Amino acid sequence: MKKLVLLALGLVLIVGMLASCGGIPTKIRIATDATWPPFEYINDAHEIVGFDIDLMNAIAAKENLDIEFVNVMWDPLLAGMAQGTYDAAISSITILPDRQKDMLFSNPYYGAGQIIVVQKSNTTITGKNNLNGEVGAQLGTTGAVEVEKIAGATLVNYDDIGLAFQALMNGQVNAVVCDNPVAAKYVVTNPDDLKIVGTVFTDEFYGIAVAKGQEDLLEKINQGLQKVLEEGIIETLEAKWYTTE
Repeated sequence: MKKLVLLALGLVLIVGMLASCGGIPTKIRIATDATWPPFEYINDAHEIVGFDIDLMNAIAAKENLDIEFVNVMWDPLLAGMAQGTYDAAISSITILPDRQKDMLFSNPYYGAGQIIVVQKSNTTITGKNNLNGEVGAQLGTTGAVEVEKIAGATLVNYDDIGLAFQALMNGQVNAVVCDNPVAAKYVVTNPDDLKIVGTVFTDEFYGIAVAKGQEDLLEKINQGLQKVLEEGIIETLEAKWYTTE
């Protein structure tokens, strides 16, 4: 009898451990590369703020999720998600087939695309068709991928999109390619130095990345996302964070 009781207790413990492995973590670690205003960046008070941060907090509130943001550079963020280092990530992450091999994605929450920024005095680059010379982009982003496709353009990678824009203002590159909301933010912040040329030349959709094996968490995030989208949160956050010319 004693052996049977011990066996039963052992089975209960094993089932409990398996259930906890497949469930939602008590504290959910959300990775973000806080160098991408207005979506995620560090403010003057040294806080991680932005469009994506507000969106994720709203989702967490709807679904009673206990989250914490972890600021990590872009390449380690993608590697960390592939390795399961983080539970999820929100960082203007375009949903791409290659990324879907390494991580799960929520339903799309925002549409964006690549656009070109040049110095205010530049009159030779007017869009994608005559983009040439050295062009800055953030390493590992869709902007970098698109620059490599353009004949006559030489990609210069930067770990931080802010460094790419600084190089542009210093005359070290001819242009920067990045997501249009981010481009608009930098242009409005530096109106005497920068301008946008041409039109958006890609169609992309952002999603919240979730570590593989965290299907329960993905379901909760999608449920919360649907609720806040139905309440019009995108329009509210655009009014708060999205700066255009």
